[in-house]
Amino acid sequence: MAGTFRAVFLAAARQLKPAALLAASLALAAVSACNTGSVLSLQPAIDVGSQTAAVPQYTGMQKLVPSNPYMTQAAYPRMDEPMSPVEQIPASETDCRQQLKRLDVAYTDLAPIHEGQCGIDYPVKVSAIGGIQMKPAATLTCDMAATFAAWTKNELVPSARWRYFSGVRTIHQGSSYSCRNIAGEGVLSEHGKGNALDVMSIELNNGDDIDVRKPGLFAFRTRGFLNNVRADGCQYFTTVLGPGYNYDHRNHFHFDIKNRKNGYRACR
Repeated sequence: MAGTFRAVFLAAARQLKPAALLAASLALAAVSACNTGSVLSLQPAIDVGSQTAAVPQYTGMQKLVPSNPYMTQAAYPRMDEPMSPVEQIPASETDCRQQLKRLDVAYTDLAPIHEGQCGIDYPVKVSAIGGIQMKPAATLTCDMAATFAAWTKNELVPSARWRYFSGVRTIHQGSSYSCRNIAGEGVLSEHGKGNALDVMSIELNNGDDIDVRKPGLFAFRTRGFLNNVRADGCQYFTTVLGPGYNYDHRNHFHFDIKNRKNGYRACR
């Protein structure tokens, strides 16, 4: 077929003027270069397949790692899924979400998280408490979210106004839900249950950014503020750990609502 087409072309070319003959020759070369198959065929000569090599194949996210921004271990981030519209939740979870609304908490319901021994049955992702931003947004149980919001509004904000004459703009958190054990132990961390939150720094409306790390010797106002934060937290959380407790907590406050026997609280 290709030979026939070329013969017809050459016969017709003898009738053309030199300029037209040149244009026709270039057209034939272009068509031949575009396809290694027959120029009259509708099928490509090369099967490109259903996916090109430039498009990667994804088989799922990698194992979850702690979300502490001070950690440098590289990994893929967790992809949160919203809760299904038909998902049914217990009455206690419904009541808790009503409490979140009363506390003016901006949150999103997420799909259940189950990762081995870790997980949250009915997680929420908190992005703000009133006008205070949570950065990054924190994935927690509803009970932990409500406890933290109550402490923020009733203790943290008044303490900032008293010490700094300013409101709170942003709470910078380093880890909310994270599937891991307590450092140096084989016991599941409360982070793995969504019952814990680590606070790295507190940014005020006046521009001050109060780092939780132990303040200098003469930073009296900052020391007083952080001491209030720790002491007041013990009225809301069952665990409050921070700088001075051990090396792992040198740069943040750890708050959780771990359920212990006899109502024991660890505030250090």
